[in-house]
Order: sequence, then C-alpha cells, then structure tokens
Amino acid sequence: MDEYIDIVTKEGKPTGKSELKSIIHQKGFYHNTAHIWFYTKKGTILLSQRSAKKTICPLLWDVSVAGHVDTGETIKQAAIRETREEIGLSISENDLKDIGVFECFQTYENGIIDNEFHNTFICELKVPISKLSPQEEEVEALKLVSFADFKALIKNIGNNDNHFVPSNKPYYKSVLQNIIEIIN
Repeated sequence: MDEYIDIVTKEGKPTGKSELKSIIHQKGFYHNTAHIWFYTKKGTILLSQRSAKKTICPLLWDVSVAGHVDTGETIKQAAIRETREEIGLSISENDLKDIGVFECFQTYENGIIDNEFHNTFICELKVPISKLSPQEEEVEALKLVSFADFKALIKNIGNNDNHFVPSNKPYYKSVLQNIIEIIN
C-alpha cells in the first residue's frame, strides 16, 4: 500500500510536508516508523519473520511489529494500528513503554533509500502466541525466543544465515537490555 507519510529532517524534526511512501523511499526522505517489541514475563521475545513479498529484507526475522507512521498520525497511534494490522492484537497507549528513537539510514540493492527513525516501544505480550493472527502481506511467521537465544542470535549476526538484519546489531542489543531491565 502506498500511503502518505510525513517527512522529517535529518534530526527528526517535522517539516510539515508529506509524500507517498514510494517517493520517500525513492528520494531518501527522512521519516518515522513505529517499532514494537513484545516480551513475556517468562523471558521470551516475540520475533516476526518478514513476508516473502516484502521488497526489503524478505524472510529475515526482526522486530515483533513495525510500520510507517502515516500522515497526521501520532507515533503511538501508528504503533497501535500496526499491532492490530500485523498480528491481530489490540493494545492501548498505556501498554507501550517508550525506549527511544534509533536512526536507521540504509540503501538497498533494489534502489530503496530508507532513512528511518525507529520510534521504539516494548510491550508485554499477555496472550498466547496461538491467539495472534499474522497479516500475510507483512508477516511470514511468528516465534518466541528466550532472552538467551536472542542474545546468541545477536552475537552471531551475519553468521547465522542472516537471521537478523546485520546492520541493526546495536539496536537489537539495546532492545534486549531495555526488556531485561523492565522485567527485573
């Protein structure tokens, strides 16, 4: 879907302009995304395998839920909408714990220039994974991994058949640290 997205400056400040997502990725305009990492109190993290239909990093495992912030939408509104769309789960703003904004500026071989600010939240997963409904266009599969397994995947990034996006290693470490801190 080619939705309109607000353009921000390289520092993440609103410009008051918006453009179609396809143009934003073609021209490399800076923009916001919402990332939600779900965890359980049993010490697991929900990973989402990107759909084979995705133009960027198909079939790689990544953040539980992520998506662009549509024009006029707050970042938390986008997080709630994307969670409902991608995994069929209803959450509220109070469920989201903001852990920061992470810069992710990358150019891909297919010509996409993706200059994103990952506005990142962690959220407790309070339902069994079997109750989630992955959106076919976005999500190939879901799985829960232990903190130890997540840590091992991060440590071996790039050496594990590209389980994760290799350039995001510091981001994944920070997410895990934030989840561990909230549980302890």
